[in-house]
Amino acid sequence: MKIGLIKECKIPADKRVAFTPRQLSELTIQYGGKLSFYVESSPIRCFSDEEYTAEGIEVLDDVSFCDLLMGIKEVPVYKLVPGKKYLFFSHTIKEQANNRDLLRAVLDKGITLLDYEVLKDHKGNRTVAFGRWAGIVGAYNGLWTYGKKSGLFDLKRAYLCFDRSEIHQELLKVQLPPIKIIVTGTGRVAHGVMEILDQVGIRKVGTKEFLQQYFDEAVYSVLSCEDYNRRKTDGGYDQKEFYSSPGLYESHFLKYAEVSDILIAAAYWDHRAPKLFNPLDIKSEDFSISVIADITCDINGSIPTTTRPSTILDPVYDIDRESFSELPAFGKQSSISLMAIDNLPTELPRDASEEFGTQLMQHLVPELLKEESAILDQATITKNGDLTIEFIYLKDYVAGKEPSEDYEEH
Repeated sequence: MKIGLIKECKIPADKRVAFTPRQLSELTIQYGGKLSFYVESSPIRCFSDEEYTAEGIEVLDDVSFCDLLMGIKEVPVYKLVPGKKYLFFSHTIKEQANNRDLLRAVLDKGITLLDYEVLKDHKGNRTVAFGRWAGIVGAYNGLWTYGKKSGLFDLKRAYLCFDRSEIHQELLKVQLPPIKIIVTGTGRVAHGVMEILDQVGIRKVGTKEFLQQYFDEAVYSVLSCEDYNRRKTDGGYDQKEFYSSPGLYESHFLKYAEVSDILIAAAYWDHRAPKLFNPLDIKSEDFSISVIADITCDINGSIPTTTRPSTILDPVYDIDRESFSELPAFGKQSSISLMAIDNLPTELPRDASEEFGTQLMQHLVPELLKEESAILDQATITKNGDLTIEFIYLKDYVAGKEPSEDYEEH
């Protein structure tokens, strides 16, 4: 099998790649004769063409002869090669309107499309993801935002740092007053957030302490769903019920907003579930949060102040508490400063790519060598230009009909 790493062509450009030069060298040694790897030349990839050739990997202007073409972000329609097999994050399985034309083109061109997002083990757990790095960069950007807003310290932007080691050195500059930071979520993203907060030396405390006690140092607390959602009828919480019928619940997050300075949102959100707060809440003098790092970046989702994504080059915008209108970043001391970049891992592309490649080496490559793979079958959205049984529900989406539910990308 010939595998080609394709050049990222989506705008804005993404610097990540599925495998590092060293990883391809290791794979070639381990699976030589069964798998061969080729890299499409790219001027923007985080690993240069020269780094691949130094490891003995052939770099070409055209890799369309390969049996499997692997990228990261969506492949532009004009770049799709008819009849080929692709693997990338297509962002179509939740019926995202902006990628409807992409899926139509995949079908029209007779393409077989696999998606990293639905690569799962036999227990149904995702095996490859960039979530940890979204958390790491998102937390760093949250601290950068607070430093800018408060004027207490000035960090180098994450995307200007060479790797995680340089991030570590930058974090030594962080000097925080006794503020309180709230983190929502307990998954991969939240664990990435906690890595950064722990590295800075911010103490983690329980939710009760967080709400009731004063501290003479900066602290943070991590909220799971049950900490800020309650049943409307009696204030109780049942995890199974909440996941199946989140509409039965309401948020009681405001008690945390009254004592917090920074919110780092790292929790998956279902559009049927309650939002953390509503626009009117931020008018209250009791709403103390002044910086929000919304890693989830659900537009008009769990964080109502996230009205649009921000970008790596323009990472922050402010929301006026009274009018709920957008202001320039740090344009008003009393406004809420919001960081909502939707492609955070590409700010540390070398580290993020290395971890992602390690996951692929463990979970994907062995499946490619099998004559039949249930894991690859369930990750296949289209096969030879037709929707697979697992994804036949996308038929109406492809036809242009509005989805019955308002799916959000996470």
